[in-house]
Amino acid sequence: MRMSDIIEDFIKELFEEDENDFIEIQRNELAQQFNCVPSQINYVISTRFKPSQGYYVESKRGGGGNIKIKKVNNTKSDYIMHIIKNIENEITANEIDIILSDFLTYNVISEKEAKLLKVATSDNVLKLDIDIKDQVRARIFKNMLLNIE
Repeated sequence: MRMSDIIEDFIKELFEEDENDFIEIQRNELAQQFNCVPSQINYVISTRFKPSQGYYVESKRGGGGNIKIKKVNNTKSDYIMHIIKNIENEITANEIDIILSDFLTYNVISEKEAKLLKVATSDNVLKLDIDIKDQVRARIFKNMLLNIE
């Protein structure tokens, strides 16, 4: 497992332990715990805890970098709509993989639905010019999500 994956799993476990919809962490303390630089913590938070993945992040300067992460998900439909609204006009295959992983973790979609979403938005299917590939992928992904129930 990569360090980023380990840090992500640790933060997600904090949500399960606290049973709250938010957690507060100290970036420097977490970096010391995982024997990494604070920028590694910033990287994990900025790539794995985005609004499009169901999280809001508030960061405070000073004092070791206090960070509050809030989980935003009510019902399955609310969660899917939140993701759709927060996906920009473009999305990469890697970003879709992360969203699908979260969907599976939180039982938002089935394994079969995840496979279909992944295949329909994969680079193997989207044999398009690089300039428009991520735009088309975003449109396909959003429209498929609108039809999941």
